[in-house]
Amino acid sequence: MPEELRRSRRAGIGLRTAALWSSVHDLVQTQAAALDRPLRILDLGGGTGELAVPLAGLGPHVVESVTVVDPSPDALAALARRAGESGIPDCVVALQGDADTLAEVLPGRQFDLVCCHGVLEFVDDPQASLRSLAAALAPGGALSLLVASRLAGVVHRALAGDFTGATAILDTPDGRWGAGDPLPRRFDLPYLRVLVTAAGLHVQTWHGVRLLSELVPSAHVDTEQAQAALLGLEERLAGHPAYPWLGELGAALHVVARAD
Repeated sequence: MPEELRRSRRAGIGLRTAALWSSVHDLVQTQAAALDRPLRILDLGGGTGELAVPLAGLGPHVVESVTVVDPSPDALAALARRAGESGIPDCVVALQGDADTLAEVLPGRQFDLVCCHGVLEFVDDPQASLRSLAAALAPGGALSLLVASRLAGVVHRALAGDFTGATAILDTPDGRWGAGDPLPRRFDLPYLRVLVTAAGLHVQTWHGVRLLSELVPSAHVDTEQAQAALLGLEERLAGHPAYPWLGELGAALHVVARAD
């Protein structure tokens, strides 16, 4: 079983987010070692704490605190319950707000790691949001950014037989297949690099997430052995030196950025 699946099982994370959890886990460990102290982490749009609670559960020698900023009071209430049930309520801070109000909610606060996963698709102004996130980074801090992939959207619509929608995702500025598309926008890697650079950051690493798991029927991954094999294959494909472009076909793009 790949290490990322073991880690996700221990953290209570499902197959869908196992590969992302492995990357964030490694990033946290690297940051803590580089700074030689436990981290202050911000999770923007962290909702019910699917990521925040496992991060806090890494222990006080690695994580000092995880602050979740989310606009939904119901999600924050669920986060508080989850943190309490996990025995780490004092380590998780829940605040109501969003990317636009970040400076007001956390005046003067800076963090060693800022997570923004599945949020940039929904904000009014991605560029302004990235600038707010960059301002929240402490010296030496890192931004973990996860966004929906344009190319994956093209593939998924084409496989569903919606070739018009697939073409629209490819051609329209926001990467949507039509008025009924639940995502306000999708991203490709070149555009994401432009946005990150304009915010005063640079892309340190990136990889594709869920290259195959969105396409493989669930009946084929109904055992831990099959799940481990799928994750292992995705990990190899995402980082294969002969096919660096394959990562862009992942359902999401995971970028780690730092200040220039």
